[in-house]
Amino acid sequence: MKRFTFLALALSTLFAPLLRAADASPVYELRIYTCNEGKLDALLSRFRDHTCKLFEKHGMKNIGYWVPVDEENGSKTTLIYVLEHKSRDAAKESFKAFGADPDWQAARKASEEAGKILAKPPESIFMTTTDYSPPVAVAKASKPRVFELRTYTTKDGKLDALHSRFRDHTMKLFTKHGMTNLAYWTPTDIDKGAAKKLIYILAHDSKEAGLASFAAFRADPDWVKAKTASETANGGSLTIEPLTEGVKSIYMKPTDFSPIQ
Repeated sequence: MKRFTFLALALSTLFAPLLRAADASPVYELRIYTCNEGKLDALLSRFRDHTCKLFEKHGMKNIGYWVPVDEENGSKTTLIYVLEHKSRDAAKESFKAFGADPDWQAARKASEEAGKILAKPPESIFMTTTDYSPPVAVAKASKPRVFELRTYTTKDGKLDALHSRFRDHTMKLFTKHGMTNLAYWTPTDIDKGAAKKLIYILAHDSKEAGLASFAAFRADPDWVKAKTASETANGGSLTIEPLTEGVKSIYMKPTDFSPIQ
């Protein structure tokens, strides 16, 4: 019994710093709102004048707020934003307190006097940063930028290989070709793609600059070599198996109240 107690104490002492570090790591939440037609300005006003302040009041950190550039991605109906929470449990408590706040209830009621704003419930994806992600920093650039939200869905069992390719090659080549790596995340929940998705945000001088950067990136011999090596299956045979089965890109412009510009 004494031996078991000693072992338990030793293991607790050994792993306690790691557990504290894990508890100290923030979680991020990607939220996507879809408005009824003609209601985006009302939603933006509500966030600008009330919601963002109330988020901070209840322990949530505003990271960035964006609207898609292109109409096919929701430029007239969609708000995309990222929050930082101390933990998943903290997020739950923060939203509970936010929802019960009389100031929020009054703001919501006033903003919807002319009709309901949201067309459907918000989409929420909780995420953790990858080990190769730059620190998620709130910053304003010296000149206007556009941002690109990219979501990769991998084939089964290929997410680690995709992470390795980004860690060892892709991010450096993005920088080489004029793109700014903002943050890289993976979802925390299986039903949101925890084992299959990589979500990240890049910054570009403009959408046109982003498209030109990607064209140069894809033609780069170093990228072609890295891509081929990562997709060569069966122990180096000539069989090529793509890591991803889907890539979604949304170019976005920051709102005037977004901390990241």
